[in-house]
Amino acid sequence: MTRPVDDLIAIMARLRDPENGCPWDVKQNFATIAPYTIEEAYEVVDAIDRNDMRDLRDELGDLLLQVVFHSRMAEEAGHFAFGDVVDAICDKMVRRHPHVFEDVTHANDTARSRDWDRLKAEERKARGVEDTSALAGISPGLPEWQRAVKLQKRAANVGFDWPDHTPVLDKMAEEIEEVRHEFDNGADEDRLADEIGDVLFVAANLARHAKVDVSRALRGANAKFERRFRGMEAMAAAEGRKLSSYSLEEQEALWVRVKRDTAM
Repeated sequence: MTRPVDDLIAIMARLRDPENGCPWDVKQNFATIAPYTIEEAYEVVDAIDRNDMRDLRDELGDLLLQVVFHSRMAEEAGHFAFGDVVDAICDKMVRRHPHVFEDVTHANDTARSRDWDRLKAEERKARGVEDTSALAGISPGLPEWQRAVKLQKRAANVGFDWPDHTPVLDKMAEEIEEVRHEFDNGADEDRLADEIGDVLFVAANLARHAKVDVSRALRGANAKFERRFRGMEAMAAAEGRKLSSYSLEEQEALWVRVKRDTAM
């Protein structure tokens, strides 16, 4: 039998009870819980990447708990309750999908995306937000890769975009040469950070043109590097040595062997 969400809400209220609740839960606030909220969201993504449905179920529960936790603290302070959160997201989803809930059609995905941005702009205006830029409303709290892509998408919606990936690749080569120039001419840390930032921004743009999710691509690259590096350590251990005892040239040879032998 599936338990109603009210059970979880009641459990959280009990945990937050000042007299009989859990001391750790009672002393938390929005700021102290926020890092756990972010962590749980990433663990959901990790379960998806591993295609582990049992783990995904559990991680989604942990993420739901975070929503209930924040809602409970807000209710205690007299701001809103969990039901208000549900009402708000239901209203927002209906409002932002007129092509589903109303008699509205869009010519293509680009038109639908522009309408989505228009609706969000109207919501900001209704809240009294005066920023009318096409880039308004993109949270500075997003992971920087994600924010870069959102900035680029918004700019593309008003026509500021390259037509395809070819000029993006050219721009990437240009930015890499600028980094090389700074290295060769003894640039300071700030100059290098600026130029490397340009490379990363263009890399995000390239992924967007390729319709590749930047975070997923980088997670894949991280996982691949970790598998290969652990493979190198295993090869070194099989030879009775630690990887750190190998020269760089010997380590590179192990890297090539791992790639060849495991096709990872």
